[in-house]
Amino acid sequence: MTAEDFRLVAFTLRVAALSTALLLVPGIACGWVLARWRGPGRGFVETLLSLPLVLPPTAVGLALLWALGARSPLGRALAARGFEIVFTWKGVLAATMAMSFPLMVRSARTAFEEVDPRLVGIARTLGCGPFAAFFRVALPLARRGILSGTVLAFTRALGEFGATVMVAGNIPGRTQTLALAIFAENQAGRDGHAAALAGLAAALAFAALLAADVLARRRGRDEP
Repeated sequence: MTAEDFRLVAFTLRVAALSTALLLVPGIACGWVLARWRGPGRGFVETLLSLPLVLPPTAVGLALLWALGARSPLGRALAARGFEIVFTWKGVLAATMAMSFPLMVRSARTAFEEVDPRLVGIARTLGCGPFAAFFRVALPLARRGILSGTVLAFTRALGEFGATVMVAGNIPGRTQTLALAIFAENQAGRDGHAAALAGLAAALAFAALLAADVLARRRGRDEP
């Protein structure tokens, strides 16, 4: 590996980790609400949140470009405060968060749906408020599903390409991630280096999934 390869890996890991950390709380919150929501409109909201999973990533990137670009009200407001997103590392972060968020929400929702609501109700009768019942009962019982969603979101961020190239471009040293570098090397005819980078990306994703599996098994053995 060259120094540039190490920089690519470090940048990709930093963005993926930050993306996952920033979407963790809203993802868990949305998963909890969807798991407990029984009123009208639940299906519409869940479908809306899941759209990035089925839309072409470039379509998601185009939507982000419209929302955050210089011509949009939000983009102008951010630029006036010196906060540029498009074609910066923040654009990479926005793209990875948009594509990873549905995985976190769906995993959290499934995990919370498997929690017996009677246990939460018992906690409430014993004097716990809604927040205390959530943090003491629901969240610990759903932790495996949430861990799974966190890993899925992280690995999705590691490999994000389509939305990223639309919002942040493929600028070496500024916005180029490992996935973008693989594409650039292939386009330049350097297939050997592209294959090496692809293998490195696969190794990172495998290590993340393996670590999560080992952690989940260890926690399972520690449970009474």
